[in-house]
Amino acid sequence: MTRRQSLPEEQARAGNRKLWDEITPVHLRSYGVERFLAGERWLPKEILEEVGDVRGLSLLHLQCHFGLDSLAWVRQGTQVTGVDFSPIAIDSARGLSRRADLPAEFICSDVYDLPGKLTGQFDLVFTSIGILCWLNDLTAWAKVIAHFLKPGGVFYVMDGHPLLYTFDEEGRWTSTPLFP
Repeated sequence: MTRRQSLPEEQARAGNRKLWDEITPVHLRSYGVERFLAGERWLPKEILEEVGDVRGLSLLHLQCHFGLDSLAWVRQGTQVTGVDFSPIAIDSARGLSRRADLPAEFICSDVYDLPGKLTGQFDLVFTSIGILCWLNDLTAWAKVIAHFLKPGGVFYVMDGHPLLYTFDEEGRWTSTPLFP
């Protein structure tokens, strides 16, 4: 049996970043940005219900991609700082922030390097759907979260296996996406 060779960590991370740089323009066209800009609610109601009232709170959005969830939190009344390691995604997030007239700060940084690039603590650290599978060191990631979370603050993560999105709410297979 042949053993599968893995890439060195930096080479794997560079390949991952290149993927997200390339996929961001596709996601900008396919994620419902125009509907969001027209005022449609973006965050799933389950997240909004579980997190509760966030007006006046500070929120750090880790792995924010091009900032759509981040800006949806701004609409809920939070002061948002979004972080992603893709320069193209962060440039897109900044542009979307201007287009939507929703103020947010966006920082281009690998999540593991963030303590060297950002100061302060946040009431809420948030990350969601499609993030855990890209992390190679959950312990280091958790330390970043702990570093930025205020005492008594809330860390919120919602994630799921991509196969989950092929089933409807009754557990039947569907070809219709369950989220935008």
